[in-house]
Amino acid sequence: MAGVAFAQSPADNNEDAFFLNSSEANKYVLIITGAAASDEIRERFWQWSLSLHDTLARDYGYSRDTITLLFDDGPDAQNPNFRVDGSSRREDIESHLARLARELESGDQLSIIMIGHGSSSDDSAKFNIVGPDITGEEFAILLQPLNQQDLVVINATSSGYEFAADLSARGRVVLSATRSRAERYDPMFTRYFIEALESRRGDRDKNQRVSVLEAYLYASQSVLGWYSDQGRLPTERAVLDDNGDGVFSLEPGTGIGDGTLAEIAYFDLSDAGDVKSSVQGQQMHAQMQDLERSIFLLRGQKANYLEDDYWNQMEALLIELARTTGQYNELP
Repeated sequence: MAGVAFAQSPADNNEDAFFLNSSEANKYVLIITGAAASDEIRERFWQWSLSLHDTLARDYGYSRDTITLLFDDGPDAQNPNFRVDGSSRREDIESHLARLARELESGDQLSIIMIGHGSSSDDSAKFNIVGPDITGEEFAILLQPLNQQDLVVINATSSGYEFAADLSARGRVVLSATRSRAERYDPMFTRYFIEALESRRGDRDKNQRVSVLEAYLYASQSVLGWYSDQGRLPTERAVLDDNGDGVFSLEPGTGIGDGTLAEIAYFDLSDAGDVKSSVQGQQMHAQMQDLERSIFLLRGQKANYLEDDYWNQMEALLIELARTTGQYNELP
């Protein structure tokens, strides 16, 4: 179908080069959990870190080698845990990011998830780690060697907006659990972000995968629901930027502005889940994912098309996806 081939490369858009979901690309996760203000908070951060680590390993196909967890002051010599790879001290963060920059290939995906406290002033925004804190500007410099990889950065700390804004760049998906420095109380965002991943609860389009956008929407809406149930005014509102302009959106994915990259950035490995084992089945499964990606990209660029052109291309893609899905389901 010639229309489908054209629709899969819409209008010279910037998004075509990112989050290609290739079966040859690998995905990695770096969880950085900072210093805690009390033993009670430390335990909460630990449970979130553990749940996130285990959910990605159990449900999303990540191996021990593709998840790195840097937690507080590092492994406890009296009670060691195999999941913890180091502390959240600056030297450990720098060392592991440098290692990932050496190991990751072009087109690989790295998701960095920061859990803990943050602070912000007129001078800088900081992630509170063990030892001297790290600023958004300093963290951005550490990410520079990873400019050939697809990056997802989730700052789930208090007062984290300015820190996240320092990391905005073309080709990156950046989330902040808060939208201003005034939101300085510990966010609940991490709790519901993990819940979105568990059992793929955040899968809104029922394609058995969870995108960054879906996890964001699930978590941000659940946070507001939690505050409503508590009879409290929200002290946090999550925001997202994925077009590199540094302007974050409360409601990405509405057809303009942010959301296009986040919708095609998945936590799942491309071959994770119930994929048929035959060569033909694997090829058709990859084709289905490519068609889904093209549909999401086209939908995000609707404003760039004449109405008839848009719907003609969308119809061609939807028909091709339905046909391919039907053939895939008929395979033994």
